[in-house]
Amino acid sequence: MSKEATKPDFFKSQVLGHPSGLFVLFFTEMWERFSFYGMRVLLILFLTASLSGDNPGWGWNAENAGALYGTYAMLLYITPIFGGIIADRLIGYRWAVVIGSILMTIGHAAMALDTPFMLYLGLGLLVIGTGFFKPNMTSILSEMYKSFPEKKDSAYTIFYMGVNSGAFFGMMLCGYLANNLGWHYGFGLAGIFMLLGTIQFWFSAKPLFGSIGDVPTKEMKAAAKEAAAKSLNPDDKPNPFTTVDYALIAISTLIGLLYAFNDPLSKIGNINIFPDKIFGFNGSIFMIVLGLILFLYLVISRMLRYTAVVRDRMFAVIVFAFFTIFFWMSFEQGASSLVIFARDNVDRTLVGTSLIMFNVINTLLTVIPLIIITGVLYLLAKQTFKKAPIGNIVLAITFAIIWAIAIWMLQSEFSKEASEIDPTWFSILNSFFIIALASTVSKIWESKFNPPAAVKYGLGLIIMAIGFGLLAYGSHGVQAGVKVSMIWLVLAYLFHTLGELFLSPVGLSYVSKLVPARMIAFMFGMWYLAIAIGNKLAAVVGGQIENITNQYSLSTFFLIFTVVPIGAGIIVILLSPVMNKLMHGVK
Repeated sequence: MSKEATKPDFFKSQVLGHPSGLFVLFFTEMWERFSFYGMRVLLILFLTASLSGDNPGWGWNAENAGALYGTYAMLLYITPIFGGIIADRLIGYRWAVVIGSILMTIGHAAMALDTPFMLYLGLGLLVIGTGFFKPNMTSILSEMYKSFPEKKDSAYTIFYMGVNSGAFFGMMLCGYLANNLGWHYGFGLAGIFMLLGTIQFWFSAKPLFGSIGDVPTKEMKAAAKEAAAKSLNPDDKPNPFTTVDYALIAISTLIGLLYAFNDPLSKIGNINIFPDKIFGFNGSIFMIVLGLILFLYLVISRMLRYTAVVRDRMFAVIVFAFFTIFFWMSFEQGASSLVIFARDNVDRTLVGTSLIMFNVINTLLTVIPLIIITGVLYLLAKQTFKKAPIGNIVLAITFAIIWAIAIWMLQSEFSKEASEIDPTWFSILNSFFIIALASTVSKIWESKFNPPAAVKYGLGLIIMAIGFGLLAYGSHGVQAGVKVSMIWLVLAYLFHTLGELFLSPVGLSYVSKLVPARMIAFMFGMWYLAIAIGNKLAAVVGGQIENITNQYSLSTFFLIFTVVPIGAGIIVILLSPVMNKLMHGVK
């Protein structure tokens, strides 16, 4: 008997061959990513915008703006570790998503007021809200498909399209409103769609998900423990956390969090949490080194307690996580230095034929995805309107607003004889290239040309670095006040996206394959910690764009993100034979 027959409710209401509930998640994630990326692309620009002019900002330098954004970005990858634990043990996935959505809605609303207190409050609420939201959307999706693993890959592909669609329209429309009407309009639009996404999820989830994501009962917890016990390899010996382990986790976490807050506090407010000097060394550097040593001791000591095969595989994960830091340190310049570069150093002025061509391309980029996604909305409504009428009505309202803003934007741009492209527009290219190229790259992995994991990693780093190399070349010899062609930035985003497609999907996949079930949560936490460190370094180093440009050159700044990832990529490729041995047959 087929799985569809044994669980008919799963396929009772279908859209594009998948349960309607998948598309509730698709649209919820889409609007959350709309709000997140819409705010993200504005934050550095707002903080560094001049205090005077038609659209004044806070007038910060890039270093201070990077310090604040870096801490925000770092915490976004740490709080989901705790949000997932709370959902698993106490409130369930659905309530976690709702709580996270509400907190993020309030956070966006606070940021729309543009005052210092409200901006800091808003960022804090976004961090906490993301902690609840981020891990539990994918947990719902995983639970939905746990009896249908053969359909999970295509389900995640559809879900990922929702992520990129939301990012695409969020950066495009929030950026356009912020640059043409005022910052609070951009921040406010992000909040509106977070609110509408929350309402849509609330009224659609229960009638379509059934018990999926409910508050865990004692029976559910017992069943989960039993399933986890059955999944253990009998050759693996138990390795419970000791008191020393917990102490090391607590101390290293505390040091890391104190550093995250100390960086912006010391630069912006001249407030130092750490002493200026400890044993004659810089206080901040001393504490960070101490925290890293304690954390590495924790990880290595735990790994040494496992059997040889398990230990080797976990060491492979650590190596991959280490090189992940270099990737995100460079890739996430898209949130800091690249938006400043687009605003200050790129020739964005268009007239005549070039303006007409851009408007045509921009119209196609905007309208075609909207038509496709609106079609999906129509199919979902046909299947679910009777069960979840309010959720469908809210979704219809969101698309009516999107269409109205998009038409207004395009009409406004076509009416101009000369125009300057918004600096935020270039940020949408990453999402566009992902949507356009993801299927092609995935076909390579399914062919005979599929390289080993370490080679994929190295190629991802090197390809992404080529994008920065093009920016270094394009800006070489450019004098102050002279702007470079936008083609260099477009090509950079193309190579950055190709690098992301080579590297990013590989990491989490290998964590799940290589790590024992009872250590999966800890190692996923380590993985996200590596991404958090990469994001923080990205903002800190990216915040030096003005200092490095003034002291050396703009080309020198981009060469940093060319040379370092290429070096890391070559090293990880050379390590491929070693990594294959450590993975003990895992493909």
